[in-house]
Amino acid sequence: MTWHDALHRLQNAGAPHALATVVGASGSTPREPGAKMVITADEVHDTLGGGTFEFQVIDAALQALLAHDATTRLEAFPLGGRSGQCCGGYVNVLIEVFAGAEMTVAVFGAGHVGQALVKLMAPLPWRVLWHDSRPDAFASGADTQARLECRDSSDSGASVAALPSGTHALIMTHDHAEDRVLMDALLKRGDCASIGLIGSHSKWASFKRRLREAGHTQASLAQVRCPIGVAGAKGKLPYEIALAVTTELLTLKPSAERLDQRGIEPQVLRKVFDADRTPNSRLGER
Repeated sequence: MTWHDALHRLQNAGAPHALATVVGASGSTPREPGAKMVITADEVHDTLGGGTFEFQVIDAALQALLAHDATTRLEAFPLGGRSGQCCGGYVNVLIEVFAGAEMTVAVFGAGHVGQALVKLMAPLPWRVLWHDSRPDAFASGADTQARLECRDSSDSGASVAALPSGTHALIMTHDHAEDRVLMDALLKRGDCASIGLIGSHSKWASFKRRLREAGHTQASLAQVRCPIGVAGAKGKLPYEIALAVTTELLTLKPSAERLDQRGIEPQVLRKVFDADRTPNSRLGER
């Protein structure tokens, strides 16, 4: 798969990845400026020329991905020194890290509210895992939406076990018994970012009693939101409920840190610009 095909697929899926681009080269080098490579935790697409230099680029990208560090970085590779390659040239590589979807939301239920909710979340930079135990429950063409995966939840335990850590889970199936099984499994996992259950206060009171009998503590049950939706929202139409739930999720998403500095460090850029103004200098040498 070429780098642009991989980039398109990963961007649509909201999957973490890094894009490495040769932005400067001097002397004898494996590839010229403009060469690109896409790196994920499990795959590498395309090439910057191979050899130790390419392994070092991959390693730098993987370290950033594993650390969830989305800082853009400019790396310098003297091929005869840092990379130990006989060609002896000098390469600067821009590594752009994409952390993936802003948050992951698991929706259990493809009824009227579930369908309205999934459509409403489609433009947002969220990964949505849509579950239903009924084989024909999903709206036609729903699985073509970016960052949306339709999944069979006939095995509730397996469906919950497959969720990534830190998922925001919403339970809204067609069956209360299925809701309770899902709730039990989600609480046992203990690593959800949030858990919401559609329904009334009386429904949740009944659920809490059964869940306490199953061994769940008050502290564990306190993390569940029921009814779901932002406080003060009115209306019982599916779209109205979906609006309230999406708004509530917006209040739960991680807050973006306000930074005075973003992207490549200013001192690194100054070196690049100073080097560019100096005759016969090496771009970005540090």
